[in-house]
Amino acid sequence: MAPEPVNPQRPDDDPETYVGLAAQEAERRARERGWTSVRQLEPDAIITMEYVAGRLNQAVKDGQVVRCWQG
Repeated sequence: MAPEPVNPQRPDDDPETYVGLAAQEAERRARERGWTSVRQLEPDAIITMEYVAGRLNQAVKDGQVVRCWQG
């Protein structure tokens, strides 16, 4: 199990605002807005259901974010 982050609160930021951005720009903005971890995945990637507070998941296709969610 992942260790608990120091600040378990997620940033006051809407993950939907990253959809349509270039992957590098989306990651940069997410870190500036306080996300402690940004995970970029292929749209159909198989992932665990482990929830990590402060993590932003971004599904990226052809260098562009097509879906984004917290945890």
